[in-house]
Amino acid sequence: MAAMEGLLFEKLAVMGSEGALFIIAMIPVIELKGSIILGAAMGLPWWDVFLVSVVGNIVPMPFVMLLGQRIFNWARKFRIFSKFVAKVEKRVNADSGKSRKKLLLGLLGFVAIPVPGTGGWTGSILAALMGFRLKQALPVILCGIAISGTLMTLEHMV
Repeated sequence: MAAMEGLLFEKLAVMGSEGALFIIAMIPVIELKGSIILGAAMGLPWWDVFLVSVVGNIVPMPFVMLLGQRIFNWARKFRIFSKFVAKVEKRVNADSGKSRKKLLLGLLGFVAIPVPGTGGWTGSILAALMGFRLKQALPVILCGIAISGTLMTLEHMV
């Protein structure tokens, strides 16, 4: 993944270091984690890397939440995706009996833990599948992104 990030950064270099980090933080899978690691490797000041990466990761989240359910409905129409969508929905619906506050707390932890496969994109899609409204889940996801960004910055830059 580091080679891909480096190649992507070279292509985005015309935007400047911060602009490239901002775009990289918006990309699924790479997201905030990859952006902070790349910023650290470039030797940029930690506060710039943190701020640009967190804001860049936050920007797509409302759109992901608003479009998440629609994307799953679209993917369900294709045989290649239908089993995956059914599996995810079954798992999400199994947890739907829990209190909404516990689910939001779980969502916060899921987004905040800086490991591959977790983060703002996945958290936003899960929130949409669980039926959370934007005004309920977005603040939780934003807090999770800030926590994850803080942990990643502390680990790689400070």
